[in-house]
Amino acid sequence: MIRASFATTIGLIHTHTHGGAQARPLQSNTREVIHCPEAWLIKIVSTLFVYRVPDSDLCFCYLSKNLNPFIAFEVVKKLDNPHTGFRFWEFSRFKLNIRHSFWTYNLLTRSLCKAGLHDLAGKVFECMKSDGVSPNSRLLGFLVSSFAEKGKLQFATALLLQSYEVEGCSMVVNSLLNTLVRLDRVEDAMKLFNTHLKFQSCNDTWTFNILIRGLCGIGKADKALELLCEMSSFGCSPDIVTYNTLIKGFCKSNELNKAYEMFNEAKSRSGCCSPDVVTYTSMMSGYCKAGKTREASLLLDEMVDLGMYPTNVTFNVLVDGYAKAGEMLSAEAIREKMDSFGCFPDVVTFTSLIDGYCRVGQVNKGFSLWEEMNAKGMFPNAFTYSILINALCKENRLLKARELLAQLAVKDVVPKPFLYNPVIDGFCKAGKLNEANVIVAEMERKKCKPDKITFTILIIGHCMKGRMCEAISIFHKMVAIGCSPDKITVSSLLSCLLKAGMAKEAYQLNQIAVKGQSNGIATLDTKAGNVTVAAC
Repeated sequence: MIRASFATTIGLIHTHTHGGAQARPLQSNTREVIHCPEAWLIKIVSTLFVYRVPDSDLCFCYLSKNLNPFIAFEVVKKLDNPHTGFRFWEFSRFKLNIRHSFWTYNLLTRSLCKAGLHDLAGKVFECMKSDGVSPNSRLLGFLVSSFAEKGKLQFATALLLQSYEVEGCSMVVNSLLNTLVRLDRVEDAMKLFNTHLKFQSCNDTWTFNILIRGLCGIGKADKALELLCEMSSFGCSPDIVTYNTLIKGFCKSNELNKAYEMFNEAKSRSGCCSPDVVTYTSMMSGYCKAGKTREASLLLDEMVDLGMYPTNVTFNVLVDGYAKAGEMLSAEAIREKMDSFGCFPDVVTFTSLIDGYCRVGQVNKGFSLWEEMNAKGMFPNAFTYSILINALCKENRLLKARELLAQLAVKDVVPKPFLYNPVIDGFCKAGKLNEANVIVAEMERKKCKPDKITFTILIIGHCMKGRMCEAISIFHKMVAIGCSPDKITVSSLLSCLLKAGMAKEAYQLNQIAVKGQSNGIATLDTKAGNVTVAAC
């Protein structure tokens, strides 16, 4: 009775405001402007489907006469809920035989995927095809990427194969390959290319750039170079992105000669392959990482002579290279040169300089730069803190390092174990285990979980002070939270237990290590293990 009254109300309101909506056909991939009377119907139908699917004859009859593809799209949009939108689509398509527009299918499949409801999205897409509604390359690109991210590569590949007849199919291909590379599934991307894409006409330069970037990212720059050689057979030409990626890849694998060959090859080509700031910066970075700061500096001069303006990244690469080599005068000279090119030292610049001064034993000079940073309103990042904390701990200035740790929360730096571990290690080596335990407790209060290094430091520290029971307790805690001890941790603890005459405890812990071997826990080597058994 209530449902019938509600349906009657819908009819009365809509008749009063518009005299009944007449279905108007929609052209493919076009939208209409909503009118005020139709807005009433959209609002009421949306409200109705929020609560339940209508099942009264009167309501069914009314909706079958007044719903059309345009109104259906506006209802799905207004519902703004993938579950409810799917219920409405299912009811209107299968009960009312509404032929939904491209825009409804586009909106619904996207919202279902974003909500993680890929099975429902797949069902809607199949109905879209059977209704004769063609997806465009943008929708297919989104869907293949979303299904691949969800781990449904088979369905994503099936969608890809359907895209060959769609205008702009290269967008779909590149979307899927880019997603696989971003998810570190480079082998899957290459298999897809070799199996399905190699003989298609939808490949372009960007397709090869994605694959080359993926291969270089996993240290297979030589394989990436093979793809470069294949490009011409596909009617594709490399651009400067191709060469920049290969240069970066070879530099990453310390193959500077090959990187320089790519650099010269790019210089020998004209047009879209002419080296840019990124090309020079990538090559300079490779030289700096190899300690060849002179060659990097010559490249800076060369790019300036060619009329290219270095960026902050370019200068930071050189500053960091000189700093790591301990050439602080040259590093400071590069910092001074930045101003003349409209660049200004940033957090990265100062962090590299601080690191350099700490490397050459001038920690106080590093702190001067730290104060200069703060005076200029720059906030140190986690790496800046880490550099100074490590340097202070090496000089046994533990209280000063402790003060820096206290600043983390104030400066909004996310606490990480690598910031705390040097200080914990310093206090353990100084025999101040209670202070070390206090720092660990602070870590945990700040939601920073101790890592393998933290536990190993604590175990060895407690063993060295003869606090064997506490060391055993720390080991058990380490295993309990899923942090697998390595060989150093296990062997150090068992060795100390045996020296302390605790052979039984050593045997029990070694058994735990043996049992956890399949879970990544290192065991004692055979010789040491036999000693443990013999001692028992």
